[in-house]
Amino acid sequence: MLLDFRTKIIESPLSILLNVFGLLFLGMVTLLSITSTQGQAPPNAFTKQLIFLIPAILLMIIIQLFPRRIIHKYIFVAYGIIVIAVTLPFFGQKIAGTYRWLNLGLPFGLQPSEIAKWVIVITVARYLSDHNLSMKNFGTNIIPFIIALIPTMIVLNQPDLGTAFVMMMPVFVMLFWVGSRPIHLFLIIAPLFSIITAFNVIVFSIWAGIMAIVIYLARLKLWHSVGLYFGNLFLGLIFPILWNSLRSYQQDRVLTFINPELDPLGAGYQIIQSKTALGSGGLLGKGWGQGTQTHLKFLPVQESDFIVSVIGEEFGFLTLLIMLVLFSWLIIKIIRLAVNSADRFSSLVLVGIATIFLTHVFMNCAMTAGMIPVKGLPLPFVSYGGSFLLSCFMMVGFVLNFGREKLD
Repeated sequence: MLLDFRTKIIESPLSILLNVFGLLFLGMVTLLSITSTQGQAPPNAFTKQLIFLIPAILLMIIIQLFPRRIIHKYIFVAYGIIVIAVTLPFFGQKIAGTYRWLNLGLPFGLQPSEIAKWVIVITVARYLSDHNLSMKNFGTNIIPFIIALIPTMIVLNQPDLGTAFVMMMPVFVMLFWVGSRPIHLFLIIAPLFSIITAFNVIVFSIWAGIMAIVIYLARLKLWHSVGLYFGNLFLGLIFPILWNSLRSYQQDRVLTFINPELDPLGAGYQIIQSKTALGSGGLLGKGWGQGTQTHLKFLPVQESDFIVSVIGEEFGFLTLLIMLVLFSWLIIKIIRLAVNSADRFSSLVLVGIATIFLTHVFMNCAMTAGMIPVKGLPLPFVSYGGSFLLSCFMMVGFVLNFGREKLD
């Protein structure tokens, strides 16, 4: 058995660990800077992250060695458990105004929605690989979305809009990967765009034109085309009702995304301070522990959501560029493993995990630069967060496992 474990380790694509630990090192150095300059005594973000790193690596190794056939066999059971797990926080106390954490009687809480991300990916991967589906039919796209929507809607009500978005994104990519028609995926997300663009008559008119062109080029049946087009227009017209149903802080985030100066001391404060920190770092940064935004605590949530701003201020644009290269290299490697995978199930799992990483990186960096509204999403391997670190290393374990050429 020891020989078998050794063979599995050797045959795993271990080169991706260079990227993972390079990003982890950058994150730990930044967390040490934050806690040191602010005089935070242990336990602080740095020491807690260091402690969580031990079980994270152990879980990565266990998953790397775990038989794929067992994962395939019992993933539906795991899916049922995770649906229950993301519901349990509602029976506890609110933390920071949300029901995201599960209290297990430990000194720290666990966030089951982080595990739900990759459970959804593997569940959808099994469904798509087990059924000889004709992906050209629109109806075959529905069940994968239902699988993802059940836990996503629960998480959305915690509320956690950012995590809910990440949970849905891999489904689109995985369906495209197995041959779904782009027009079907377009029609699934079209209602969302119809709602979002309804805030402005000109933008909504442009979207209506794009939608008409896409539906016409798709050569759908006449009644299908008419129903889909005018159905989306109707959603846009009732947008004011949907807007009024949003919580006030969600409305603030959208409005301050368009113009952060509308509320510089409230909802717009995070974006303004983040952009200030990024801009002040220049090419090489101010130096380790020399960031004024960090040291004077102007920058909020700097250990997790806005850690990129700290890196930009203290280490400069060049370090941020290196960080993005490491992320890009990691994601490209995972996609290459998916392309060369020996079976459909493994290929889908790898593509789904690559999408999770890509979505986190894009949304966190775009949020930090003020390109999208604040979503509260951490950066993989870099940001502080115990549950997120565990989940990231578990996903790396799956990549090492499913990236092997030999099936087990």
